[in-house]
Amino acid sequence: MSDAPPQFSALHEAADPKVADAIMQLIHDGADPELNRINALDFSNRTGLDEERVISGFIHSARLGLFDLTWNVLCPGCGGVLDAHGTLKSLRTDDYHCGLCACSYEASVDQQVEAAFTVSPRVRRIAAHDPHTLPVWDYYKQVFWSSGVEFDEQAMAELSKDVVLATSELPAGEHMTISIELPPQFIIVFEPVTHASRFIDVQGEPTDEVQRLSLKYDGVRAQVETTTLRPGPLELTLDNKAGVRVLPTVMVAADALHHLIGRRKPFLTAKRMLSNQTFRDVFKADNLNIDQRLKITSLTFLFTDLKSSTALYERVGDLAAFDLVRAHFRALLDIINAEKGAVVKTIGDAVMATFIKPEHALSAGLRMRDAMARLNAERGSDELVVKIGIHEGPCLAVMLNDRQDYFGQTVNIAARVQSLSTAQEIHLTAPVIEAPGVAAILEKAHIMPIQKQAALRGIADKMMVYEIP
Repeated sequence: MSDAPPQFSALHEAADPKVADAIMQLIHDGADPELNRINALDFSNRTGLDEERVISGFIHSARLGLFDLTWNVLCPGCGGVLDAHGTLKSLRTDDYHCGLCACSYEASVDQQVEAAFTVSPRVRRIAAHDPHTLPVWDYYKQVFWSSGVEFDEQAMAELSKDVVLATSELPAGEHMTISIELPPQFIIVFEPVTHASRFIDVQGEPTDEVQRLSLKYDGVRAQVETTTLRPGPLELTLDNKAGVRVLPTVMVAADALHHLIGRRKPFLTAKRMLSNQTFRDVFKADNLNIDQRLKITSLTFLFTDLKSSTALYERVGDLAAFDLVRAHFRALLDIINAEKGAVVKTIGDAVMATFIKPEHALSAGLRMRDAMARLNAERGSDELVVKIGIHEGPCLAVMLNDRQDYFGQTVNIAARVQSLSTAQEIHLTAPVIEAPGVAAILEKAHIMPIQKQAALRGIADKMMVYEIP
């Protein structure tokens, strides 16, 4: 492209060229909404490009200043964005509150924190860079709801026709009164800019008398109150003291609303980003604060260790052993990356890696074992024997020694399970063997796991483990 930003050539070198071309095409030709809070998984699906390469491409694009990366805390109920942060360091430890659902949530990085990309205003100016100028429904679609909510034009039309009784655009410092005929249903008056809500429980005999309700928007997020009214006319007075334009919307909280906002599609989670090798490499010093602890409800850990590495150095000498160990590391790291994992750290001759799903870790372990067999065959020896252990469970993402790491009993168990291996066998725990997808991999490879009880150092009770011979 003749008018491509200067960062394009750098992106082409850092990312997959096809992905780089698709990203630049999007910047050049995409409509404004397509460049706001881009869902990398959706982009991969639409373009037919590999997910991991697309994620890597957008991460490099953010590093080069083509896009701004934001971490959006989501409500699991309605899919609304409760807060947007420019870095994971800004995530709060207290609960995030959703006015539309009247619920509070801790920001779990598994499914409640979305990583999204918006084109930089220095590259191309889009309407969402000035969100308070967006029309009401554009604001809802582009700012309030996350990229994981499946909204097409028909869905937005159904929302405004079947769910919404009234909506208003109220500039800062102004007030207005709107008239509504209340149906005998539960009503929500929701304001997406300040996230303020008032519930109206409409019940009893209908009335012809005008009922009145006043709401003030001041930017303070308070607990949601419920007002009981009767079916019939309502004069709703709205007073904007928030300092910004507000968009009060009167909705019927019926099945139509739940159906529309319940349509979801996959999105790029913070957990997946933390387990992405490109992200770890590019943003290694900017992931978390030193005292920050992010809870992850489920992550898969794979530990490896090179058997009898000290004896290996004695048998073949330092120089030959160094070459062997380096070749072993290179093979392991390539496999981890290919199986959608990320290397957390290497410890001596050992590797600690994370995967989003247990089946990816098992595939990596089986490939590692095959790779060591090939390296040994190439050298006419059996010097390289890698012990492998895999475990899945909850953990904390933390900063240790100036890098993003993980802490918790799940990590300890994964490391201890690896130590059970004495040769090329792989050891799995029950959560791994029971995970969807793992049985299919073992069946395809004609592997029958060997079940056994094992005592793990530092773990009080014996654990059921599964040996993959």
